[in-house]
Amino acid sequence: MAMNLGELGAVVWRKSSYSNGDGGNCIEVADGAAGVVPVRDSKVADGPAILITAAAWGPFVAAVKAGL
Repeated sequence: MAMNLGELGAVVWRKSSYSNGDGGNCIEVADGAAGVVPVRDSKVADGPAILITAAAWGPFVAAVKAGL
């Protein structure tokens, strides 16, 4: 699911600890959205966010860590 950032309301974005420090491959996740974890490309801060359900967040992170 994707939506415009204006539809998210007041969320606090933070850069993923897995993002590198040279400006590439940077994603941000947001806290404060009920029932979902918004994810966006930090280089396109006003672009869309992908919403991952809170229940799917743990399995999603595990799959990313496993390289799937």
